Amino acid sequence: MNKFEVLNKYFGYSEFRRGQEELIDAILNGRDVMGIMPTGAGKSICFQVPALMLEGITLVISPLISLMKDQVNALSQLGIRSAYINASLSEKQLNTVYDKAQAGRYKIIYVAPERLLTPVFKEFCRKVRISMLCIDEAHCVSHWGHDFRTAYLDISEFISLLPERPVVTAFTATATQRVRDDIENLIGLENPLKVVTGFDRENLYFEVVRPKVKLVALRRYLDLYSGRSGIVYCSSRKNVDELYETLRKEKYSVTRYHAGLTKQERKLNQDMFIGDEREIIIATNAFGMGIDKSNVSFVIHYNMPGDIESYYQEAGRAGRDGNEADCVLLYSASDIRMQKYFIDNPEENPCLSDEEIETLRQLRLQKLEKMIYYSTKASCLRNYILAYFGERTKGKCNRCSVCNGNEMSIDVTVPAQKIFSCIKRVRECEGKRVIIDILKGNETEYILSKNYNLLKTFGAMSDSAESEIEKHIDHFLKFAYISEKRTGSLYLEEKCGDILWNGKRVRKFAEKTERSSSNTSQDVDIRLLLRLKTLRKLLAHKSGVPDYSVLTDYAVVKMAIDKPKTMEQLRKIEGISEHKLNKFGTVFLKEIVRHCGENIEKD
Repeated sequence: MNKFEVLNKYFGYSEFRRGQEELIDAILNGRDVMGIMPTGAGKSICFQVPALMLEGITLVISPLISLMKDQVNALSQLGIRSAYINASLSEKQLNTVYDKAQAGRYKIIYVAPERLLTPVFKEFCRKVRISMLCIDEAHCVSHWGHDFRTAYLDISEFISLLPERPVVTAFTATATQRVRDDIENLIGLENPLKVVTGFDRENLYFEVVRPKVKLVALRRYLDLYSGRSGIVYCSSRKNVDELYETLRKEKYSVTRYHAGLTKQERKLNQDMFIGDEREIIIATNAFGMGIDKSNVSFVIHYNMPGDIESYYQEAGRAGRDGNEADCVLLYSASDIRMQKYFIDNPEENPCLSDEEIETLRQLRLQKLEKMIYYSTKASCLRNYILAYFGERTKGKCNRCSVCNGNEMSIDVTVPAQKIFSCIKRVRECEGKRVIIDILKGNETEYILSKNYNLLKTFGAMSDSAESEIEKHIDHFLKFAYISEKRTGSLYLEEKCGDILWNGKRVRKFAEKTERSSSNTSQDVDIRLLLRLKTLRKLLAHKSGVPDYSVLTDYAVVKMAIDKPKTMEQLRKIEGISEHKLNKFGTVFLKEIVRHCGENIEKD
């Protein structure tokens, strides 16, 4: 098969994204490569496609056990034979992997960097043909990056010990020029093709908020994002635990993740989040590197990170499916003190001299200053990030809170007073519809029969759309300014008195436009979409994988639009590989045909 056939058969795409084909061609021609591509840009395809075309095995060096497991599970769903080698396997399991690899059962093997120079692994590598060595999250090799891993420094020595030097490839999402130079030199890339596709993630919306009370602001965001999957990052384990307990008691769908939890609890919590059993995970930076959860629609930083690289990598875990997503930073001055404490009290690093440690400390202080600038200065947030990574920028992006206005809330005191006064003037005996008619000035038969047209509040909001008045009422119901009787009549809660008579202001959290897939339109059959998502969840549960591992949100929405009736029509939907078509195609087609038949009968 050629590269396009491999791409289509295993990944379900008909064409490559920017930078992918160039990197793949270089690898197939035996040339080392370095790919700097933003999260969600398809780095994995750059080495997985050639891995399936080259003879022998591709070794992928990966920093986290959870990441390896996710990657291997994902490849299995695509019908690609792969395995991982790390500390989570027993000796018997390791021997089984080695035996199957030598028998040619695997094309891709993920391995922890700490495993490279162990006698057993070195002996294994002498017995098999390694056609490509891929270093994933390659920024971990650099002291000057944000995720330095000592074991990554063993990669160069490992390459020198191999009987035959393979093609060596390195990939990462975030790397300054200094880190890129380290990747090339410390790994020992030979005349590599360097492809930097750009750092911009156009589907991400960036926002910085400086709230008086972070927890209040966080609750408001989580209420806005209700029903969606998201990550809340904290700078300390203590913050994670406190926030988790608070939100859990308030019935939010949350779990947590940090290095202080047991392995079993971390795995359980991560699996619940990945599998959509919990909407939100509250975590330190120990969570997320390489986590392939495509439907994360928001990332909130409860504390400011120590540098732009960390922030951008963590924020970039939102919107991997290409749908629009939000990246919000809740900033306060105390975040600076916390980050300076981390800088002045670093983890011990025996690889560095005292002079190098001080140089690194000064560099981290410089990086912190740039992060503070991002959090406090009124300039385009997206452009600031892109410029940090050396990318030229243009004018306003119109996709950040600075370009679109920095306020996180709007003053709704006047409409609140009008609505509350109207409810009081009808003696708390009418429901939402009547209140809207009075405020709008609608002379309905009922309004006239009750003489409500004589009220002082009649027509008080005539310049507002009915839908806008209704949204205000719904907001005040949600936040318990007003309540609803069993009869449907609205009545005022005690705190309304301060707003009506004591001059207290009311602010309403600014609404965000509904973010959805670019293929979502009025043509989506919502009932069919719900049926297909329910079916996907059932199939995912049977396979023991997350919903999006069966089919992406994009593919499911596209089916609800196109309503394919044949396998050939289904094959045209991007992201449905031949393997998934054979595995799930028939059952999805039956559900679509059944839905369409039922609708025809009802019509």
